[in-house]
Amino acid sequence: MYKLVIFDWDGTLMDSGARIVSAMQTAALRANLPVPTEAAVKDIIGISLLPAMQILFGKLPAEEQQLLFECYKQEYVENDKTPTPMFEGAFSLLENLLGQGRLLAVATGKARRGLNRVWQDTNTGHFFHASRCGDEAESKPSSDMLSQLLDELRVSAEEAVMIGDTVYDMQMAEQLGMDRIAVSHGVHESERLAQHQPLIIVDSLAQLQTYLS
Repeated sequence: MYKLVIFDWDGTLMDSGARIVSAMQTAALRANLPVPTEAAVKDIIGISLLPAMQILFGKLPAEEQQLLFECYKQEYVENDKTPTPMFEGAFSLLENLLGQGRLLAVATGKARRGLNRVWQDTNTGHFFHASRCGDEAESKPSSDMLSQLLDELRVSAEEAVMIGDTVYDMQMAEQLGMDRIAVSHGVHESERLAQHQPLIIVDSLAQLQTYLS
């Protein structure tokens, strides 16, 4: 019975990987940069945007980096219509955990503005007691987001569990000795996730809810 359950967002609670890939590829085209492969973009999902772009495109001049940044934001928020639904079972899981008196939090590579927007769009913000975003802490796989959440909610690492779909989620929890659970429906393969000794790799949020009950 963990006191605090911390979720990644993209690829864990929200099925947004396809839009991230599409928006990044289109942004690269608009910025006259080499278009990254689907696999390359999927690999950086979870990292904060600027470090992720440096991995994909290398160190760019400041003007090019800003252009790419603005193009990506515009594509993801305004132009790209790829659906980004909550994964099946997400609402039930969050309601169930909240009903059990758990503290819930989000640790995401999204910027604060982006997380607030999707919370409003999905009516899910009220489930969470705290959150840390990519523009408020060091990027994953640093454990900074988790350390800040533990301090804010006055919970020890032993009382918390991190849930995510990428190796970056697993790594940041691993650094703190925090228990971690991987979901296989996101962007990183189960074989990669297993290398970081999650308690379990679940194939659905329904399975996760059963495991946490």
